[in-house]
Amino acid sequence: MRAVGKLMSMAAFSLLSLTGCVMVQPEAITDVALMQQARLDRTRVSQEVPPLVLELTLDEALARALKYNTGVRTRMMEQALELNQLDVNNYDMLPAMLSQAGYTSRNNDRISQSRDSATGEESPSRFISQEKDHVLSNAGVSWSLLDLGMGYYNAQQQGDRVVIAYERRRKAMHLVKQDVHIAFWRAASAQQMEGEVRDAIEMAESALRDARQAELELVSDPVENLRYQRQLLENLRLLEAIRQELSTAQIELAALINAPLGVTIRVNEPDMILNAQLLQVSIETMEEITMGQNADIREQHYNASIARLEVRKTLVGLFPNLSFDYNINYDTDRFLVNSNWDQIGAQLSFNLFSLLSAPARLNLAESGVVLADQRRMAMQMAVLAQLHLARLQFANSIGQFRRAEQIWDADRRLLAQVTNREEARLQSTLDVINSETAALLSLLRRYQAWAETQASLARLEYTLGTEAPIGNVSEMSLEELIQQIQMFKEMDYRS
Repeated sequence: MRAVGKLMSMAAFSLLSLTGCVMVQPEAITDVALMQQARLDRTRVSQEVPPLVLELTLDEALARALKYNTGVRTRMMEQALELNQLDVNNYDMLPAMLSQAGYTSRNNDRISQSRDSATGEESPSRFISQEKDHVLSNAGVSWSLLDLGMGYYNAQQQGDRVVIAYERRRKAMHLVKQDVHIAFWRAASAQQMEGEVRDAIEMAESALRDARQAELELVSDPVENLRYQRQLLENLRLLEAIRQELSTAQIELAALINAPLGVTIRVNEPDMILNAQLLQVSIETMEEITMGQNADIREQHYNASIARLEVRKTLVGLFPNLSFDYNINYDTDRFLVNSNWDQIGAQLSFNLFSLLSAPARLNLAESGVVLADQRRMAMQMAVLAQLHLARLQFANSIGQFRRAEQIWDADRRLLAQVTNREEARLQSTLDVINSETAALLSLLRRYQAWAETQASLARLEYTLGTEAPIGNVSEMSLEELIQQIQMFKEMDYRS
């Protein structure tokens, strides 16, 4: 056994020496590893997303964004993480159950000698009181009153963080809903106008080529010809600006619903039916709804609750700690008369220096409460201002859409008249191109005004904090989620 003990000592010394000499050097990730991880990430992001089979409806676009959008998914995972942390904090309030075993070895015997307490003479006898090699093992339970109090308030704070994560998820879902409305209607306008814009550009370029040829052949007045070319170029600039405006719509929509980038998405354009029902609700009622339902305000309330719990934690930390221990022990030392024994103990401890830091700790915690209250009040004022602005923007966007629709209707009828006159040789090609360009611009502005109307309605709903009670989107199928959105699409906010 002595040889075994020496061998273990040498091994431990060698291990400590080697670990002391270890030098960790930074290692950069290789390009190959980055590319492999990127491919894996793209596969994981899209593997649960069903492909688009039919034309994409607005309700399906909203459902896909709420269920598969990476930003919303991140918020869902953050909420799940906070919930798991709450489970861990609840376990922190339980007693600690410890079990340990240790091996002890000496290179010589542990010998003790006694001395007479009256005469001071040492006894000639010497006693071996412990084996050179023995194993001590124990198992027990330890419970601390201070740990219980701190764990209780930690769990309460974590419970508030779980709800904060839920509110942030609500906010992310509202924001992605706004973006989907804008991207969907931009994609619808691109789908509707793509062919018309292409034909108008081809017509304008053909007329420009004819005008330049006429300029070279000197068959028309040079000044009028150049004015004609100038107007054609201006129309081409406007048409190309329209095409550029519409070119990014597909990518934006695909990114929001987590569809493959570069794949053409055919959208099923619904009727443009205005729903100004929300404007019939009084601003006072809206303010009351906002104070109780807005995600930002609710988050600040929970932050204030966490700050107040921090004050209580600080007070608990100033109290003496009372701990209880119970252990079952076993020792292989043959010199012990009782090799098995139970041990119970109670201990009261107090750090006197904590009294010195107590005022500073309490001031810090109370300052956190004051700051949290100030942030909550500031958020309330900001959200109320946002509510008034969102309501005004929604009302203005409705007026803008109605005006844009009237202008488009006039340009559309004017284009029909000019086209008929051009076919009867009563109108020039330039007039047709001018009218078609104006009609396309009016149509684009009509789509833009409608998209802004839907987005401003979504912003108003986000500020109010109202959404359809569609349940947990991660546990619902895509078809069920679409049905839920259709069911609650016509919500009556006055109720």
